Amino acid sequence: MKKILIANRGEIACRIIKTAKIMGLKTVAIYSDIDKLLPHVDMADEAYCLGAAPSKESYLNINKIIEIAKTSKADAIHPGYGFLSEKAEFAQAVQDAGLRFIGPTPQVIQQMGDKLEAKALAESAGVNLVPGSTTPITAITQAQDFARQAGYPILLKAAAGGGGKGMRVVYDDSGLAEGLERAQSEALSAFGDDRVFIEKYIETPRHIEIQILADNYGNVIHLGERDCSLQRRHQKVVEETPSPFVSNEIRQKMANQAVALAKQVGYTSAGTVEFIVSPNEEFFFLEMNTRLQVEHPVTEAVNQIDLVEWMIRIADGEKITFTQPDIKPSGHAIEVRLYAEDAAEGFLPSAGRLIDFYWPESTTIRIDTGFTEGDTISIYYDPMIAKVIAHASNRSQAIDALTDFLSRCIIRGITTNQDFLVRLLQDPAVLSGQYHTHYIEQNLESLTQNQLLDCIFIQAALAYHGTATSQTVILDQIIHKDQHPNANFNWIKKPNLFELDTNGQTYVCQAFNHDQTLHLTLKGITRQVKVIDSRHWEKVQHLNFNKGIEDQNIIKAPMPGTVIALPIQQGQHVKRGDPLVIIEAMKMENILKSPKEGIVSEILVNNGDNLTRDQLIVKLG
Repeated sequence: MKKILIANRGEIACRIIKTAKIMGLKTVAIYSDIDKLLPHVDMADEAYCLGAAPSKESYLNINKIIEIAKTSKADAIHPGYGFLSEKAEFAQAVQDAGLRFIGPTPQVIQQMGDKLEAKALAESAGVNLVPGSTTPITAITQAQDFARQAGYPILLKAAAGGGGKGMRVVYDDSGLAEGLERAQSEALSAFGDDRVFIEKYIETPRHIEIQILADNYGNVIHLGERDCSLQRRHQKVVEETPSPFVSNEIRQKMANQAVALAKQVGYTSAGTVEFIVSPNEEFFFLEMNTRLQVEHPVTEAVNQIDLVEWMIRIADGEKITFTQPDIKPSGHAIEVRLYAEDAAEGFLPSAGRLIDFYWPESTTIRIDTGFTEGDTISIYYDPMIAKVIAHASNRSQAIDALTDFLSRCIIRGITTNQDFLVRLLQDPAVLSGQYHTHYIEQNLESLTQNQLLDCIFIQAALAYHGTATSQTVILDQIIHKDQHPNANFNWIKKPNLFELDTNGQTYVCQAFNHDQTLHLTLKGITRQVKVIDSRHWEKVQHLNFNKGIEDQNIIKAPMPGTVIALPIQQGQHVKRGDPLVIIEAMKMENILKSPKEGIVSEILVNNGDNLTRDQLIVKLG
């Protein structure tokens, strides 16, 4: 093997290219029109354009990717994660073209990608299963019969995919029909397969997965577990190893079952067996991911093993050179996913240009990203900007390092979940390890409140306003409710970048003046501030700053996206909570519901329309 084509984009493409270069391999990048300036294109030895931005015309175009591989004389293709990574037909097409697929065989991908077949294989390997259907649900009566027998809540789940798409939790009969329809619709949109199965829903579980590595000679080892329980919209936000929850006994039992399943199906390459674990440590098979996981860096950190390197070596016919007793994890690693999204607005995706993208220097933090300053976060793909990974001697030190690093980052131009991640890492339940897969959803309000951040913004504004030419200043008094903290102010790196030390915490803030307004960016949030002098303060403090009531008759797009369904007609009577429009944005379906009872007086969009943020969609009367 001398040259590898990476059938992916962004962060994971950069990650694979780095390892390939260390191994002395040539690399080939592919890109869509909108991605032509991204770092992975420059990092590779060669790069070829796939076509237009939509995934179906670019990163999902199997024939075009195979054609580029042949043109570039690549020996092998690494699929990364997402896109075609778990498509058996892609792996088969790669092999049929005389190329090596860096991953498991097409047969195994097909078997484990079909959730119903995967459950049957897991059962035959002695793996614990959640009670559920073994055939697809084709009628609402089937779902009703199962729900009455097993009891609510139940989970409707796409048979052909994962990542939270095509998945609906239903708590009673009233939501069953809509849940089944939405699960089938989303599954068809995401995977081209509307088959859905049903199973008993385990409430407040942990999501624990086992990393495995297997070669072509029957050697299978595990590299420990990852706790991926902190999720939003069924997608992981924080991952760590070892889990602060599972006991050594349960950890070993899960690992044994994961290895048994891998051997049962003849697995090769890197893969992950996922489990859900109940509060009393009962664990059940969830699915097997036949690819490299997004969160693989935490496993690499504690084991000092490059998983991408071993995927390549195994695909090249090499044997694994270590055994299970050689695996001795060290320390604790935590990864957070930095997303372009607004946590306070239900994690709405945010697209736009990265005007500023600043990482502080660190020897304890690993950054995996596919963007640089000036790049654009597109509406066509996943909104993840970067993965930030901390590895330390223990969990407390890893959390402290990660929190400190995130507090010092500057990202401007888009809304990010940076502040949300800091709050999450400092949450008492997270610090104690007592969380579950619904913790974020159940505590979203407290995790997105910004009273303290408002105080820090005021400190930063006054510091900048009063000391724009000096090196250091002590703020003796800040007028914000009844708080009077001190703050130190220091310029760093750039003329418009400074550190603010307040109450023992250091924040990195960016500031610039435009049109007599000070623009401040802190922890992924940008505010516009006007600082007035004391002569006007008496007038200002009597003003009412309460937010005006929004017009509930006007329904606007909360994010850029594409209209995929309009379940209403002009003149139709709707109740509060009825769905008005379904928008697909950054790989997820978002249902906009009516804020009030009324009549649909005007529909201003059509199915298939591409929307901009705040675009008018529906008027109610």
